[in-house]
Order: sequence, then structure tokens, then C-alpha cells
Amino acid sequence: MATEVVMPQMGESIAEGTITRWMKKVGERVERDEPLFEISTDKVDAEIPSPAAGTLQEVRFKEGDTVEVNTVVAVIGEGDGASAPAPEAPAKQEATSAAQSAAPASQAAVSAPAPPHPQAQQQPSTPAPQQRAAAPQSQQPATTAPTTGGTSVTEVSGSPRATAGAPPADGTHGARTAEELRRTRSSPLVRKIAAEHGIDISRLEGTGASGRVTKNDILSYIESGAAAQPAPSVPPSASEAPAMRGPSQATPVQPGEGDRVEPMTVMRKRIAEHMVMSQRTSAHVATVYEIDMTRVHRLREQNKREFGERTGTKLSYMPFIFQAVTQAIRKFPVFNSQVSGDQIIYKRDINLGMAVALDWGLIVPVIKRADELSIAGLARAANDLAERARAKQLKPDEVAGGTFTITNPGVFGGLFGTPIINQPQVAILGVGTIEKRARVITTEEGDDVIAIRQMAYFALSFDHRIIDGADAERFLSYVKEILEAGHWQI
Repeated sequence: MATEVVMPQMGESIAEGTITRWMKKVGERVERDEPLFEISTDKVDAEIPSPAAGTLQEVRFKEGDTVEVNTVVAVIGEGDGASAPAPEAPAKQEATSAAQSAAPASQAAVSAPAPPHPQAQQQPSTPAPQQRAAAPQSQQPATTAPTTGGTSVTEVSGSPRATAGAPPADGTHGARTAEELRRTRSSPLVRKIAAEHGIDISRLEGTGASGRVTKNDILSYIESGAAAQPAPSVPPSASEAPAMRGPSQATPVQPGEGDRVEPMTVMRKRIAEHMVMSQRTSAHVATVYEIDMTRVHRLREQNKREFGERTGTKLSYMPFIFQAVTQAIRKFPVFNSQVSGDQIIYKRDINLGMAVALDWGLIVPVIKRADELSIAGLARAANDLAERARAKQLKPDEVAGGTFTITNPGVFGGLFGTPIINQPQVAILGVGTIEKRARVITTEEGDDVIAIRQMAYFALSFDHRIIDGADAERFLSYVKEILEAGHWQI
């Protein structure tokens, strides 16, 4: 009996995965739970185990292909393997599958619940890329869109479905250009938004993989007010009608002689998309405070050896900062919120994201319910997540659900920076290097003296759409008050 191997859903809001390596070849024996292939997402790289023991009879997608979750990628059965393509599906099933599926738009992975899958659109479906095709060769369209192997994950827009390569129902695929195919291929959520606002997706220029129109492209277009303008009664010719642009795109740069051209990794693409999307979404404002960390420094120096022996983990400055931030969030809950249209969602749990620099990019594992943890608990959680992040051993749920992020450029010696908000959050705190500086302090007798203190700059970037400057100052001032007071239980 054959067992189908499907692309797993590697966490909430993830709809696709990129196959980076097959660890078995067709015809080879594989045991149950033995690693079968590797996938890459913007969050984690993972080895996918075999769901059954047997012989790998068929591989339906090659390395580098991007596949929707729950799509069959391989078949394991008894007997010798075969590299023949998958059996032809009935035409009716192909048409149904094609009408219900399209490659999701490239999105920054977020922790919000997935919206329900919209009804199938009445407009004809467009062909899927060749690596997703399962239709007979005779039904392949004359012009197909380029493959999208560079994209790894997207925001879930509905129930994932296998993508079929059936041609459009109206039989007009021969007249459509590759550019049109790329633009009309989008997620069900994007198509639903387009239908609600009467927008023709094919006239938008997308920023996603292969020119796909992403959720942020269409939302930016709607926010610009262009969607409210009436469409021309007579459509102009192709030469007269430039594509309506979503977010502006940089002009491609041509490499010069001797330059080295290196394609972006899956993670780097997703980071780039997420950062640009955040800048377009939030009204970024930053404020910077200088905080005296001397008491925290002394407490750490006095206790770090005993702390390590007792807990089995090292004591850094970050657990103290985490605890100060969670206390400030409890006092100012708007910093633990998210924006949904014209509503503000105040999150119950305080889940702190901590940015971890990797040799191949950046990842933000999350300390869940950080306000319930002691200094020792925060230290254990932070060190464990950071170590496993660098070893590529994080689970998808451990990089999802963050409500406030803290980044520490000071570990590299930076004084401070103005970090970009990690969507859909509304604030992020950057911690600069902690170093000795001369500072004027006032003694108990009222005398002013110059002293050498352990100082650091804390930079808070916040979303001015819902956080006023006064609230940001109060928040960071309260963090400063807690850290400088030095009242801790280790």
C-alpha cells in the first residue's frame, strides 16, 4: 500500500515550504521517521521525517521548488521505485483544483490566526508553475509563469490545496503573457480583497516572487486611494495603459565587470519583504534614553558564578532588561497590542521576541509569557532559544506569537540604532552597548560629583498610529526607573 508524503505545515500562518534537499533518491529504502527531505522557511530550516517505512517510489518536486502545505511531494510504497510522473487526474478534478488554488502571495510570516478560505472566484484560473503541475502534458499551456523556487513561506490565506496545472477554463491561455500570469497568481486572501474593492489584480505590479501581488501590495494600493477612482469606460491599449503600481520598486542594478552576483537565500528574501512591509505599514517614530546600568552590572558580577552553578546557564544583562520591559508593558498595555483595521487588539500574554543574529540572517525566537518568569527562568529560556536558533533546531511555534521584540545591537559594540518594528507588533526596543562613561551624579548630601558609571542607550521604535509620543516617553522612562533602582531577586 502506497503512502503519500505531504508538505507539512510548519507552524501557524505558514502556507508554503521550499524543498532544499532530498535525502533519499527514488528507489532507495527509507525507514519510518528517518529524515526524508529538508525544507526551508523564513523562520526555520527543518528535516522532514518519513511517515512510513518502504521504498521511495516517486518524487514529485525537485530541490528548490516551493510547494503549498498539504500537497503530495512524494510517494512511499513497497517494491522498486519508479521515476515516472504522477498518474493523470480526471479532467474534472483538475479543473476543480485549478479553480480553488493559486500560489499564495509572499508575505512576512505573522502570528495572527488565518482567515477563512474564501469561495472560489468566478474568474478563470491561471496556470500554475511547472514544478507544481500534475496535469497531462497535452494540457500544458503554451506560456507558463516562471518557477518560484526562491520563495519559502507565506501567510496562510485559507485551507491549503494542491495546485493543479490545468489551463484556464475559457481556453484563452494562449493569448496571455507570462507577465499577466505572474500578476494574476495570488493568494485567496488577496483575491478576496481585490473582489471586495473591485480591483483587477492583473493591472497591479506586485513585489512578491515572480511579480506576484502580495497582501501588502494590494492594501498599499487601496490606501493610496487609487482603488476608489472609477475605471475608464474603454480600456486603453496595452501600449497606452501602464500597470498600476503598488509599492515603489528599486531600479534593477546591473553588475559590473568583476562583480560577484549571489542570489538571496530564502530567509534573506523574507527578511527583506518583512522590513519593507513594516516601513510601509507603521508610522515609525523613535526615542532614545540613556540608562545607568551600574547596579545591574554590580549585581550580575557578584552573582554570575553562583548563578551558573545553581541554574546551569549563564547570567547576562538581558534577563534584567526582559523583566523591566514586561513590568512596563503591564503598566502600559498599548505596547503589547496589534492593529487590525480600525481596531486595537490588546494581547493577553506578553510574549517577548528576542532578535538573534545568525551567520545567514536574523531570527526572532519568542519567550512565551515572559512576565510569569523569574530572572533565572528568563535566562534559561533566552540562552536555550539562542543556542538552538544558531543550531537550526528551533520549532516553528517558537518563532511565532511574539507581542513585543527586543534587539541587542550593543553586543557588537553599537551605541544605539532605531530598529524596524516586527509586524504585527507596535514597538521594538534596541539595547546599545553597556560601557563605562563619565556621568554627573548627585550624592545624598546634595553634592554633584563626576563618577564612572556603566551606561547604555535604549532606543524605542513605536507605531505612531496608536502610540503617542508622551506614552512612549512614559514607557521608556519607567523601564529606566526599574533598571536604575536595582531591586532584583535572582
